[in-house]
Amino acid sequence: MNNILDILEKNPDLFKSKSLSQILNFTGDGKLRDNNDTSSEFRNLLEIISSEILKSFINDCLTEKFENNNGGYALQDIINQIGKRLGFKIENGLYQGKQNFIGFDGIWTSKDDYSFVIEVKTTDAYRINLDTIAEYRYKLIETKRIIQEKSSILIIVGRQDTGDLEAQIRGSKHAWDIRLLSSDSLIKLLTLKESLNDLKTIQQINEILKPNEYTKIDKLINLIFLTSQDIQLVNEQENYDDEDNLQKDENKKQEHVSFNDQCIKKLQEHFRTILIKESRAAFTNKNNELGIISIISKKYDKNNDEKYWYGFHPHQKDFLSNYEKAYVGFGCGSSELLFLIPYGILEPLLKNMNKTENDNRMYWHVVISRIDEDYFIHQPLLKNNIKVNITKYKI
Repeated sequence: MNNILDILEKNPDLFKSKSLSQILNFTGDGKLRDNNDTSSEFRNLLEIISSEILKSFINDCLTEKFENNNGGYALQDIINQIGKRLGFKIENGLYQGKQNFIGFDGIWTSKDDYSFVIEVKTTDAYRINLDTIAEYRYKLIETKRIIQEKSSILIIVGRQDTGDLEAQIRGSKHAWDIRLLSSDSLIKLLTLKESLNDLKTIQQINEILKPNEYTKIDKLINLIFLTSQDIQLVNEQENYDDEDNLQKDENKKQEHVSFNDQCIKKLQEHFRTILIKESRAAFTNKNNELGIISIISKKYDKNNDEKYWYGFHPHQKDFLSNYEKAYVGFGCGSSELLFLIPYGILEPLLKNMNKTENDNRMYWHVVISRIDEDYFIHQPLLKNNIKVNITKYKI
């Protein structure tokens, strides 16, 4: 696997032009089997590729022709990887059933210890034996691997046309324990997660995967409202005005800045690792030992002063607190001017910064300015707005 990882790290975009069958030929003997090198290498690869490539791989599973059922096995691994990125602790199942083994495709466990027994199908063209899938869950309960009151079955089907399977589930005795989801909707859920700010939001959205009775729809409305609030957080138009203050101007649109992808590439080169997107601004590495918040600002020219403004949020603070190796990347106008500050250095400075508190939201105003050839973070709540030199953190 080292060879394929080396290739990916040197050229992360290479696999965008490769089909899934071509990728599998790079791994082991090219045949996915339980507990063989190919499956291990393939799962390791899935850990570090982008969600866009995961989506492309799913399409390949559904449209390409594979030998030895590689397409179905690969789809199972990809679906489980998406579950991991959605915040679940996952346990991969077997590709093929074996005597004395429980034949689930995966187990996803949430932070509140609720477990989903996963069944992955490329299509619903053939009737599924729901009794068999239910038996997997019962055996997992009997062996105390999951809890009856905190578990259910989630069937994920490659194609969206699932009408026959929906009817089959509704008419079965297992209807209250099973939910159905297309792989397309699962990808949309992952895309939504990566566009959100606060990871707690996606944890609440994941609740809709549980079997629920929706005669009363308050819970769904609350989820929609919560998601809207999270997304609105980055769409607020705020304009930097005067010393560390923000002034809203409804008639003046802020210049759109979007160079975070270039900053992430630069951070990957700095740490010599591939960064995995956890949310809009949060990233980690495969081993989950490195936590990075990457945020950007356009250049503000005020009275011939070069300044950059950032909103730093409590959920970003909470994210970084989980990592011994924690950093904040500040992109200033472009990826050419990028500061990587250890969170241990930044955190004590927050108390001396202005902050906004409204609508049950709070964030700190981080202001970076250039003085002569050096760059400083402002501390406006200290006497004379003492500034901290961060020039040495430029990468």
